[in-house]
Amino acid sequence: MSLRHAILGLLAIEPMSGYEVKKTIDASVGHFWAADQSQVYRTLADLVDHGLAARRTVVQEERPNMHVHSLTELGAAELDAWLVAPLRMPPTRDPFLARLFFADRLPPGGIAEVLDARRRELAGELAALRAIAVPAAAADLGAALRLATLDYGITVVEAELAWLDRTQRELERITS
Repeated sequence: MSLRHAILGLLAIEPMSGYEVKKTIDASVGHFWAADQSQVYRTLADLVDHGLAARRTVVQEERPNMHVHSLTELGAAELDAWLVAPLRMPPTRDPFLARLFFADRLPPGGIAEVLDARRRELAGELAALRAIAVPAAAADLGAALRLATLDYGITVVEAELAWLDRTQRELERITS
């Protein structure tokens, strides 16, 4: 996935300004595909330059003009082609797992702190995911798919927390 496709997907839902795109990313796909504001604006400009998005200017009296972006037919075709293209698993780069792999250099208390720090990080992520307002039932297919990605995120974090607990018990057994 690229930020380009994430933004095309958001514009397929509704036209947005760059500010709205960034805000929506932070509240939704940002849990699995993060982007900073400058990346969003560069990508929007690139989409417009390549005819994948259109930009219209909304003149505002007491604020700077707002540029609202919408998906073009070419952009919709690009998004649709990406949606059905085969995915390749990207190489995994997980700093936590790399640290844990070599953590036998630390005393047992240091290893426990590495695990506890990860547990705190995951607890924060889980709280953020659970705080996302969701309707009792999905109103349409798009909402159902977005709820499924939220459920996936929660499930993955809960699974890693359970794995951390098992790992901690096993390490305590070995070091006791």
